Amino acid sequence: MITVKTKAEIARMRDAGRIAAIARATAGEYIKEGVTTRYIDSKIRSVIRSHGAHPSFLGYGGFPASACISVNEEVIHGIPSDRELRNGDIVKIDVGAYYKGYHGDCACTYVVGDTSSEAKQLIDVTKESFFKGIELAVPGNRIGDISNAIEQYVTPFGYTMVRDFVGHGIGTNLHEDPEVPNFGRAGRGPRLCEGMTIAVEPMVNMGTWQVKTLSNNWTVVTLDGKLSSHYENTIAITENGPVILTDEN
Repeated sequence: MITVKTKAEIARMRDAGRIAAIARATAGEYIKEGVTTRYIDSKIRSVIRSHGAHPSFLGYGGFPASACISVNEEVIHGIPSDRELRNGDIVKIDVGAYYKGYHGDCACTYVVGDTSSEAKQLIDVTKESFFKGIELAVPGNRIGDISNAIEQYVTPFGYTMVRDFVGHGIGTNLHEDPEVPNFGRAGRGPRLCEGMTIAVEPMVNMGTWQVKTLSNNWTVVTLDGKLSSHYENTIAITENGPVILTDEN
């Protein structure tokens, strides 16, 4: 069931989203060679708690950390560890904050030091595909219009969209209806209406779209070992167009 939020509820979600966005940005400041992903996770947790919020991911389904930190071929759900970042790595930081009954969810891909032009393009295309998608996030359109816009922007670059994991509705629960795929046909899926809140999150692979989950039952990696990029924001559907709720300001 899709829940439609009031303006007051969306304002609360903006507060949660702002905290998540601040934590994401803080994590980006620590993306440096030699820093462990566990250390970055500790900084994310501290920021979220300093704002009176709780890390949405901590304990969610048994997840053992405050953020998902996925490196290189890891697509999503990477578990922070004593792994040290290396020059050239690309690092996906996925953060959620739960504040006064509502969640905010966002992600971004960062670069450690210098990386290849191919990796930089993958990251740029992934981020831009999010914005191409939400151009269609207006009342009267359908979820499939967002999905199709993302895919149509990405595929000419020779990249593929992850199909086993998709975006989602969000609110009092971290994952709500509807699902928001990053691929598909326009004109399909639930119709968008004012007050819907969704997390749009392109996950783009340099090679095959196929993925697998590692033995830790969390970390998802590309099947061919090639790089993957991730970008996400929580948005609200309004009469004046999409509003990004995971904004630092």
